[in-house]
Amino acid sequence: MHIDLIKICIILVISFFIIYLVIKTFNIREGLTNDDGSTSTTDTTTTSTSLGEAGNASNYASTIKALTVQLQDQILISKYRTDYENVIINLEDYINMLMLKQVLNMDTTTKTIANLTTLNTLFSAKKSLNDVMLYIDKQ
Repeated sequence: MHIDLIKICIILVISFFIIYLVIKTFNIREGLTNDDGSTSTTDTTTTSTSLGEAGNASNYASTIKALTVQLQDQILISKYRTDYENVIINLEDYINMLMLKQVLNMDTTTKTIANLTTLNTLFSAKKSLNDVMLYIDKQ
């Protein structure tokens, strides 16, 4: 019994040492880490400016705009609009069929909340597809 306790303690010490080495090797840090490796902290006395807060909001907005332009260059809505619309229409039909299947297979004796949650999730997905279609139409 006493030897088993010693073995467990040795295994724990070795495990913690291995975890320490992994964390040290991969330089894993708790909290937000910026691209340059520095960290940004927020407490009651200081304000983080790594995102869109305070004076850095303009730079943050520019970064988001640059990412949007990059996506626009990749997606090319004007060139592939019809294909994208067909994808959305077909996906909406598929979601409608999933919703119908969910309703037809609903077990009214048990798990009613789970069935309704699934149905509501599918409905939300359909609404999201509608918003995407409206966005494509505006482009």
